[in-house]
Amino acid sequence: MTTTEPDETRTEVTASLSELEKEGDIAADFIEELLDICDLDGDLDIDARNGRAYVSVVATEAGGLDRLARAESVAALQELTRLAVQNKTGAFSRLILDVAGSREARAAELELLVATAGERIDGGATSAALPPMSSYERKLVHDFAAARGLVSSSRGEGRDRHTVITRP
Repeated sequence: MTTTEPDETRTEVTASLSELEKEGDIAADFIEELLDICDLDGDLDIDARNGRAYVSVVATEAGGLDRLARAESVAALQELTRLAVQNKTGAFSRLILDVAGSREARAAELELLVATAGERIDGGATSAALPPMSSYERKLVHDFAAARGLVSSSRGEGRDRHTVITRP
């Protein structure tokens, strides 16, 4: 079980900036080829922050990225992109992919879920369980919960892994 307390600090081994930039470049090349094959238009932005490479596919006018921006599609494309990076570098990649602002939209949804869970707890519930989600989404939930002074823990295994929010 993973638990995040509001004041907990984490230490994490992170890749160097040059390694993250290399991951981003490899990922961008892979995605660019995929977009060409699919005859889709999109501009790529590469960033490195919080020990991860971030690649964003930004829609151009009539870019047609709406199908790729669905949560399941983004998750699948992210996994394929991570594998492409790992194949070139020989190292596991924690790269985060965003397509047409889908990550930001999902983060806003998750923040609302945490706020709603907090309201349920304020209303007398002892805990509030959120639906199963990816590890990245659970990490965002832990961060949002901690920012609100709540305690969150991950429970379950595999596809059933979810977050439960309580008061400290």
